[in-house]
Amino acid sequence: MYASKKIKVLVVDDSLIFRETVAKGIAEDRGIEVVATASDPFDARDKIIKFEPDVLTLDVEMPKMNGIEFLKRLMPQYPMPVVVVSAVSNNVFDALNAGAVDFVTKPDGRSVNGLEGFIKELVTKIKIASVAKVGQWKKQNNRGVSSNTVGNNISNKIIAIGSSTGGTEAVATILQMMSKNVPPILVVQHMPPVFTRMYAERLNNSCAMEVREAKNGDRIYNGLVLIAPGDYQMALEKRGAYYYVRCFKGEKVNGHCPSVDVLFESVAREVGKNAIGIILTGMGYDGAKGLLSMKKRGAVTIGQNEESCVVYGMPKVAYDIGAVQKQVSIENIAGSIFPFFNRNNA
Repeated sequence: MYASKKIKVLVVDDSLIFRETVAKGIAEDRGIEVVATASDPFDARDKIIKFEPDVLTLDVEMPKMNGIEFLKRLMPQYPMPVVVVSAVSNNVFDALNAGAVDFVTKPDGRSVNGLEGFIKELVTKIKIASVAKVGQWKKQNNRGVSSNTVGNNISNKIIAIGSSTGGTEAVATILQMMSKNVPPILVVQHMPPVFTRMYAERLNNSCAMEVREAKNGDRIYNGLVLIAPGDYQMALEKRGAYYYVRCFKGEKVNGHCPSVDVLFESVAREVGKNAIGIILTGMGYDGAKGLLSMKKRGAVTIGQNEESCVVYGMPKVAYDIGAVQKQVSIENIAGSIFPFFNRNNA
């Protein structure tokens, strides 16, 4: 899954105690070498040049220059994989928008288990970041698709999207290109609790559609986007003439809760040929089998292409097992699905 050589990491945090705790914790993994630590972005800049790390862990709140501003200056000149370490805040989405690969929330300082879990998660995300592509695609201008591009007979269509590492920006790119009257969209983005609500609110402010975190029993309708809540599985079910989402506490599937496979399998079962399944950037194989089930039931299935993925993992597995009908760059996915909205349902 990861390269055999040790991953060189630079740890950036203004707190000496936390900085050394992180450095010591991640260095215990045999696949990681902490080449240096830095107390602020200016110190980090010099040490990036000196030590040439493979991955940077970056605190958001720091003196002299915050992590987001540092990312905005760093990535155009010296693109490199960055994992942001932050408190629970919308700042993580600003960091992802500025080029960070992923984020980890700071642990509760009163909990030893919290620190251990934090280190374990950070190690995993450092390893994923080490194989991620950075700076490989620029933000497209967010031109909404004209409403007359979409036909009127779309009430029975449903779009299901699954994504992981790199997916917050990929999903945003797709949604920001869609008009208000698109079919309902269900999204599973691998993300912790609280952040899924914050992410939905952020998208709601930048998209033409209504975007919110899903709640158990929500009925879906045109123009609505529902984001699966963190720590809950989300499935689609039909009751009478309407579709609803079921959000429930369940075991992790493919290591995830929410899981893309849980959503895709339910859409395959309930919607069949009137669904569109889209699998985006991310490490692992979650969503591949579910997308194949959708394809077998007659759904249109699309995978993000390798060139535009931050991590070409989930879409690759789906493509390799024959689940993807068409591979498309992220900036072209929205436009590529509109011809299917008016497919003859016979």
